[in-house]
Amino acid sequence: MITRDDVEYVANLARLTLTEEEIEKMTKELGAIIEFANKLSDLDTKDVEPTAHVLNLYNVFRSDEVKPSYPREKILQNAPSHDDVCIKVPKIVE
Repeated sequence: MITRDDVEYVANLARLTLTEEEIEKMTKELGAIIEFANKLSDLDTKDVEPTAHVLNLYNVFRSDEVKPSYPREKILQNAPSHDDVCIKVPKIVE
């Protein structure tokens, strides 16, 4: 069971200032949450395989395929400063 001291301790860790009414309310609400979570221990889980995730995971990345790139000339025409092969940027490291 969650006590008033537990709520005050957690509120202090979270840097929360709670009123007396809020402390009482949080004590009841957190107690109900813990009580509900404890109901899970009543379930028979001996035939349930342990899992790290409830859904099947799969790789969402596309395969790495070589594709034609934009022409270098088109890219460089939008750059404010460039030489024939690279975009020039101001030096930022001394």
